[in-house]
Amino acid sequence: MAGTVFVDDTPGRIGRTFRRARQPTAWSTAALVLAGLVSLPVLVVASRIFVDTEGVWEHIASTVLPDYIINTLLLMVGVGTLAAACGVGAAWLVTMYRFPGVRIFEWALLLPLAVPAYVLAYVYTELFEYAGPVQALLRELFGWSHGDYWFPRIRSLEGAVVVFALTLYPYVYMLARAAFMEQSVCALEVSRTLGRGPWRSFRDVALPLARPAIAAGTALVLMETISDYGTVYHFGVPTFTTGIYRAWFGMGEPMVAAQLAASMLVFVAALVAAERFARGRQRFHHTTRRYQPIRRRPLGPARAAVAVAVCVLPVGLGFVLPGAVLLGHAITQGDPHWGPRFFAYATNSFTLAVVTALVAVAAAVVLAYALRQSAGPLTRLAGRIAALGYAVPGSVIAVGVLIPFAGLDNTVDRFARDTFGVSTGLVLTGTIAALVYAYLVRFLAVSVNTVEASLTKISTTMDQAARTLGAGPRRTLVRVHAPIMRGSLLTAGLLVFVDVMKELPATMILRPFNFDTLAIRTYRLASDERLAEASTAALTIVLVGILPVILLSLAIARSRPGSRPEAGRAPSRLGALLRGPSALARTGTTPHPTSAE
Repeated sequence: MAGTVFVDDTPGRIGRTFRRARQPTAWSTAALVLAGLVSLPVLVVASRIFVDTEGVWEHIASTVLPDYIINTLLLMVGVGTLAAACGVGAAWLVTMYRFPGVRIFEWALLLPLAVPAYVLAYVYTELFEYAGPVQALLRELFGWSHGDYWFPRIRSLEGAVVVFALTLYPYVYMLARAAFMEQSVCALEVSRTLGRGPWRSFRDVALPLARPAIAAGTALVLMETISDYGTVYHFGVPTFTTGIYRAWFGMGEPMVAAQLAASMLVFVAALVAAERFARGRQRFHHTTRRYQPIRRRPLGPARAAVAVAVCVLPVGLGFVLPGAVLLGHAITQGDPHWGPRFFAYATNSFTLAVVTALVAVAAAVVLAYALRQSAGPLTRLAGRIAALGYAVPGSVIAVGVLIPFAGLDNTVDRFARDTFGVSTGLVLTGTIAALVYAYLVRFLAVSVNTVEASLTKISTTMDQAARTLGAGPRRTLVRVHAPIMRGSLLTAGLLVFVDVMKELPATMILRPFNFDTLAIRTYRLASDERLAEASTAALTIVLVGILPVILLSLAIARSRPGSRPEAGRAPSRLGALLRGPSALARTGTTPHPTSAE
């Protein structure tokens, strides 16, 4: 056309587009902010390691610190070994062999996960101490008196190892079972054709392939062990967690408590580094994509009896026996405050758990979606930082939260009094705000891992289709991804909910005045040797924890690649949600990309 000048600014547009792509988005910025909030307590604790405590730290280092270190190391070695052996052995048996009750054991072996370690400690103390029913029965049957026989002391380091292993081995079991179910049967069949028996095939093929999952499960067990307070305190085993509590509340030395917490972080860092170093450059993976159905091999009568015993013992000792004791006490006696006061404890616990679960799921969605939108180095670093909280004990996080929050409360109160002549009180540390924040730091990794695993299963073609229809990232998340991830979001929230219900160390340090929860109620009564009265609160915590265990069992059962529902049985919506978008498509519930409009 005459008088028209065409200017080709394609390079300029490309440059502007490239610069816009490199600029931080709202999602990546939100992820960085969340990572900063999660890392704040750890940074506060680490910054206090060289603060002068006027000789108090030197006194502790020369008296009780060696006991803290030795007991913590012994607990880690004992619990890690016993839990790994129990979890891996049970996972291999229920995955590869057929024996009476195997279908029940698949999910029943996860039930001890619903029992907090401190509840199990209280039950076994009542059963096996000198005045307990077991030793009393032995004395009555054999006519023994004090000094005539030897009986293992339940309140000891060895007793703590057994209690921790019984309640924490499901971490190893569920990850090892998922790893075994994902393995190709072809690899095991090749091993058998080369002359290896079942034991050598397990040792040389299945175990190396499952090693990362077993290591991850064992690491979770050890992190839970070193962060526990109720069990080691009840058994009289001095560890870093009991030392932190005594330094803060017994000695009135928050800086010493922070230094003990910083020393405890060394164990966490060493634990993670040791697994990485042991793995080195080794990689374990399949060389085949063929996944045939796992056909369980039948066991003979003798071996079947051994397999049943291997599965019955941890379930019976870790769940059935303590559950029966608690139920009997709750029926015959129970909490004397049953009624409005008990429901106040339950309401406090449920309020904390619900609020934390909602906040944790929302934060997990932001982090996971930020990684999906922009997988830059800073965003990936934010995701890793957010997942570190689960590796930090609750007592360490509580100390790291209380120091800055108390300082902020005092600053705000002083400013309000000087400026307006009024006192604001303890806005943060006097309410549940600090406690919810500590829970979020502690358990955010649980929800992030669950949400991210579900989000990565959604094809990016859905994002592209929604974008071509004019939907931005936020609208795509709400209208496309959220309906698909509904089951995973529910699972993530439920897992955080139960973890908050059971958490004791952080709750003891950060709870507001006159704010008791079911965990605090159980601890107070049981520590006063009033287990019968503590049974109601303890049983409530256990019952609440059973539902996530069932969900975990369902998710593991459907984790094998190529798995299909049984013929003639339509998959449930919950099962489809747990399996991801492909299963939703089969049930006809996958949102069409046009739903973004």
